[in-house]
Amino acid sequence: MKELDLLKKDWQKNDNSFAQVSETEIYKMIHRKSSSIVKWIFIISIIEFIVLNTLSFLLPDDKISKSESIEIFITVLDYLSYSVALFFMYLFYKNYRSISVTSNTKKLMECILNTRKTVRYYIGYNLLLVFFVAVLLLSYEIQIKSATTNDDGVRIFFTCIIMLLFILILVGMVWLFYQLIYGILLKKLNRNYAELKKIDL
Repeated sequence: MKELDLLKKDWQKNDNSFAQVSETEIYKMIHRKSSSIVKWIFIISIIEFIVLNTLSFLLPDDKISKSESIEIFITVLDYLSYSVALFFMYLFYKNYRSISVTSNTKKLMECILNTRKTVRYYIGYNLLLVFFVAVLLLSYEIQIKSATTNDDGVRIFFTCIIMLLFILILVGMVWLFYQLIYGILLKKLNRNYAELKKIDL
């Protein structure tokens, strides 16, 4: 935002006759930066979708036997995950198109808010999905081991605690991943939004 800071300093130094020109220039700069950020959010979501699904196909299937109902459930969950991910990518593209063609400050602020909201929903959905799938698979593993071994209740309890900690660590790592990728872009959008509020006053 160095260019924006310099432009604002020039604006403050000059008289009121130059205020409208400076305001327009600042808006154009924020609009260009915001459009670029939202475009990158859309591009990163596509890359993430391709990479994760490519890895899932390349990784070998586990040899653990699963019941037919579990196999069906996992297949349905896979297709549901693909559909939701594609839906979010569509929303990111829609946000990018909206922010690209907007021509006034209030509309640009609205587009930024919509983008922030969409990204947060996307991150929340993925965190819940990771938590749900991890709990499901680990619960199934515990059930299988309990049926095939003579472990007592205490050992099963401690196994559940350890697995729960593992799940929480896994979810935390996914959250950090999204904070690193999308969090940085959202912070830039937040700064742009704050500058637009100053213009709109």
